Amino acid sequence: MRMNVKKDLLFQSVCAVLFLAFAAVCIYPFYYIVLVSISSADAVSRGEVIVFPIGLHWDNFVQVFRLNGILTAFGISVARTVAGTALMLFFSTMLAYICTKQELIGRKWIYRATVFTMFFQAGLIPWFVTMKMLGLQNNFLLYILPGILSPFAIILIKTYIESISPSLEESAIVDGAGYFTVLMKIVAPVSVPIIAAVAVFNAVGQWNSWQDNFFLVNDPRLQTLQLILKNFLSQAEMLANSLKGGKTDLDTASRSQQLDPFAVKTTITVVTVIPILLVYPFLQKYFVKGIMLGAVKG
Repeated sequence: MRMNVKKDLLFQSVCAVLFLAFAAVCIYPFYYIVLVSISSADAVSRGEVIVFPIGLHWDNFVQVFRLNGILTAFGISVARTVAGTALMLFFSTMLAYICTKQELIGRKWIYRATVFTMFFQAGLIPWFVTMKMLGLQNNFLLYILPGILSPFAIILIKTYIESISPSLEESAIVDGAGYFTVLMKIVAPVSVPIIAAVAVFNAVGQWNSWQDNFFLVNDPRLQTLQLILKNFLSQAEMLANSLKGGKTDLDTASRSQQLDPFAVKTTITVVTVIPILLVYPFLQKYFVKGIMLGAVKG
């Protein structure tokens, strides 16, 4: 008995060490980016920043947020993520729900046509022409309307709804509830795990998206943070030199702070990643549960 206990303890200890090492390998790259963004430019350029920050300061973040267009782009990214995800969840859930109803004429064809769009796309040029003809160029609706129905989300939500006991809906219909009432009052609350999982997928996609902005938006007031990040990353050297030379609208105290080009990149990367990291822990339990339950039926 004691031998078995020792073997179990040894096995658990080895597993714990391996998993901790794996977690450290996964976490360290982002941790290193944070270290570089808050360390002095001299220490970063000499490669001295490895485990702990050297010359701790927040000037990189202060100066990045003072660059023209950053705050506006941040607001646009937040707005498109919140509005786009909310509307996508509403309309995709409605379509997924009605596709589970036997009395809907042609429901199988509607569902198959929706899934078909996941595998075949017209391409970049037809997409560009279509968006332009619809008047979505230099329009905030460009970020919302094209993704208001997500085939991937519809598949997951429909599969989950089909796993719910029909007796829940039948009892509500007997009491006089219509389909919309049943969806909002019964199906949606029960489907919170899969809806939250889909929300995480879509929110990350909306937050990271920049191609629609790149091809169809010329108005700087509608630029997203990811496009600003892309432009800054491709011009980090010039950006750092301009900050060193005082060519931007920064105050005298900030101008004295030298910036390393790599520090500029890491600082902007941290700024774009932090919002998603703050939201994900609150949805993680629903995310895992929703994916597992949504995959029961295929």
